[in-house]
Formats: sequence, C-alpha cells, structure tokens
Amino acid sequence: MYDFHAHTNYSDGTFLPGMVRAAESAGLEGIGFTDHCSVSTRDPANAVRNRYGFNLDLTYERRRDAIEQVRERTDIEVYDAVEMDYDPRDEAEIEAFLDEANFDYTIGSVHAVEGENVQIASNFEELTESDRDDVVDTYVDELIALVESELFDVAAHLDLIERTPPLRGIATGDHYEAVARAFADSRTIPEINAGRATREAGIVHPDEEFLEALREYDVPVTLGTDSHDPDEIGERAAFLEEFVAAHDLEPVSPPSIH
Repeated sequence: MYDFHAHTNYSDGTFLPGMVRAAESAGLEGIGFTDHCSVSTRDPANAVRNRYGFNLDLTYERRRDAIEQVRERTDIEVYDAVEMDYDPRDEAEIEAFLDEANFDYTIGSVHAVEGENVQIASNFEELTESDRDDVVDTYVDELIALVESELFDVAAHLDLIERTPPLRGIATGDHYEAVARAFADSRTIPEINAGRATREAGIVHPDEEFLEALREYDVPVTLGTDSHDPDEIGERAAFLEEFVAAHDLEPVSPPSIH
C-alpha cells in the first residue's frame, strides 16, 4: 500500500517528520510528498500562491534535504514529488521548472477556471445555469489539456468540481468519456483520491460513473490520500485499501518511478 499524494509544511500540510511517522503507523510501504506549486505570474493565481505559500519552486531544494533526512530514519519509501497547478498558458514555465527540479514524479491539478478556485462555492452561486455549464466545460477542457500535455505522471482529483455544490452533478458521461480517451492516449494516469472520502461529503475522485469510463478505456490508476495532517493518513489509506478491493482495482506506481 502506497500513498502517492500527501502534503507537508512546504505548502499547506503538516511537518514532514510527523507525516512520515503517520505513514509508518498506517503500515504504508511508501509515501510521496506532493506539495502544491504554482509558477503562474498572473493575478489572481499569483496572489493565491503568495497567500498560501504554494511556492515549492523556491523551496524544493530545502524540502529535498528534509526528505533525505527522514529517509535515513525510516524503512518505508519516501518520494520527493510535486503537485503543480496547471493552466495551459503556463506550460512552458511548468516544463522548464520540472526539468530543473527533477522530482521523483509529478502530479498536475486543475484547481481554477478563469482564475476562480473551483472548490469555493461562493465563486459560482450567483451564476446562471448556462454559466455553470460553461465553467464545467472549461474545467473538463483544461483537464484534457493537462493530460495531453504529458507534463505530469499523474492527474489529481479528476472531478474536483464535485466538491462544490453549485457545480456538482453538471458533468456528464460525455465529459467523462472524453477525459478517459485522453488518458488512454497519454502517459499520464489518474489517481483514486480520498481527500474527501472520509468526511461528511463522502466524495471519492473519480466518482463511480467517471471510474467506469476509465475502466472502459483500460486506464490504470494510482492512489493518493491527499492528506494534509498525520491524523488523516491512516483512515484515508484504510479507505483506499477497501475501495480498490471492492472495485477489483490493481493500482500502479506513477510512471517515473517504475
């Protein structure tokens, strides 16, 4: 059992040694630290980066030293990775940074549409039904662009919009099939993400219909708890273990660490 998506104090998570100890206690064979990073210089993306410290491009060498230190004190695998904010306009800058940093593997995520974070309900509550449809269409288009760019090993929380009540339930089977086709033609693979699975919302990414589309195109998956705190790792890892057994899945590792 591996967790390929977790965060530390190098973005919006908890101190790295405590996260490793929690992974050990949960019986994991390995954990990958994928702190948030944005290289966009546009507002409001740059404002979000500064406000929340999503600047692993400036701190990855310090975190790499910290990871080397914890590797000496644990028997589990500890991976040095990243979760990059993706916007098609930033592809050149993202590629340059990833080439420079040479992480063990990379995760890409679409967190915003036209500068609006898709996890913040208030960004979309006043929109018309047509405008909400457009937001979801744009989100899916950017997700497909992420996959087709092949900048990343893994695409995170595919249907992130399902966390947000004003956008929930708008994506269609056609959306899911289009994304699945893109994955089938790409080296990038999706994850099963448990970031909300043990909370009240009970959301697993991707949902059942989306997962079925991925199955139809024989798309492999990897696993991520998306934990930000040591207390989350064990419960979410246990959930994922049960989930893959119930759905007869055989998760793989991110392509770069095969």
